[in-house]
Amino acid sequence: MQMEKNSEHEITRKENLNSADYLVEVKAPLVARKFKSGNFVIFLLHEKGERIPMSVQRAEGDKITVFFKKLGKTSRELDSWNVGDSIKSVIGPMGNAIELKKYGNVVVASDLVCGHAENYAAVKALKDAGNHVISMQSFPTKDDVYPRKELSTMADEYYLTTEDGSEGIKGHYTDVLKGLLDKNKVDMVFAGGEIPSLGKLSELTKRYNIPTMVTLRQIMIDGTGMCGACRVFIDGEMKLTCIDGPMFDGHKVNFEEVIARLGMFREEESVAMDNYNNRGVHCGHK
Repeated sequence: MQMEKNSEHEITRKENLNSADYLVEVKAPLVARKFKSGNFVIFLLHEKGERIPMSVQRAEGDKITVFFKKLGKTSRELDSWNVGDSIKSVIGPMGNAIELKKYGNVVVASDLVCGHAENYAAVKALKDAGNHVISMQSFPTKDDVYPRKELSTMADEYYLTTEDGSEGIKGHYTDVLKGLLDKNKVDMVFAGGEIPSLGKLSELTKRYNIPTMVTLRQIMIDGTGMCGACRVFIDGEMKLTCIDGPMFDGHKVNFEEVIARLGMFREEESVAMDNYNNRGVHCGHK
């Protein structure tokens, strides 16, 4: 595992993707050189910041591109930063890459910001491996959609769904997937995003006996397997998403336990957000 931990990781591009999500491109040459689809990185904005695991959309040259949702304290703090500002540490690549081989007809599905980043990276890698790749994305409304143009031109087939039907197909990607499964047009599924959706997806594909790998994005503290915070149970055996994942066989995941652990630190997250809002300054921001 190659790591990079420098004091200067300059933000070279930043733009809104919709009202809640935004894109950050940052210099991280060692990470970019070693990154493979399925890996993730850990951001540390400044010395007093938290370590947050992030999915990578792409790695080109000496830069990586990451999607953020304005959700917690750190993601909102970074949203106030600008091109030219520097992040203290970008650590990675972490985790295990996708096993790249010729599966046949491969579905890559997503319905949340981290999953959408993974969708792009996986489509590119799986196509390069000789697969017929079908990309699927789900959003609440047409105003939330991204990066449709890039995925629709890169994937062999592309399906967009919205909950309200304002763009694409009304519903969720699992609805579209079921139709393809009924027609025996799927050999393998990779998916990331909302954990409850991944649970439903795994139940669906298990009925059709279609192999399914899902990204479990648990809360991490150190990201190196020492703290145990990101533990999950796979076929009854404890695993750590940071070093054993982040992708696991969806048919073997204990999703009930995964969902329960995701809510363990909500009170602390709320306190951190309140403290940040009340403080009114961005520690370490140049």
